Amino acid sequence: MTPPDVLVVSAPACHLCADAEVALAELARACSLTMRSVEASSEEGRRVVAEHRPGMFPVVLVDGALFSVGRLPRGKLRKLLEARAA
Repeated sequence: MTPPDVLVVSAPACHLCADAEVALAELARACSLTMRSVEASSEEGRRVVAEHRPGMFPVVLVDGALFSVGRLPRGKLRKLLEARAA
């Protein structure tokens, strides 16, 4: 089974973005996942922002689908990852 791909689109000086990246690094140690982080100003970041029009950052996608915007809901993400692993 392929581990879920988690993409974090972040903005400069965004404390919620830094928090999400730390939380995802911790989750990656407990759950199988691939985490990538890109700046909103990158080509991929601009594409995600244009598609989802977030009101804040970070924008988190799981396997290409919008998962959250703003503060990362850790419990919800852990449940999703555990369900996919089962």
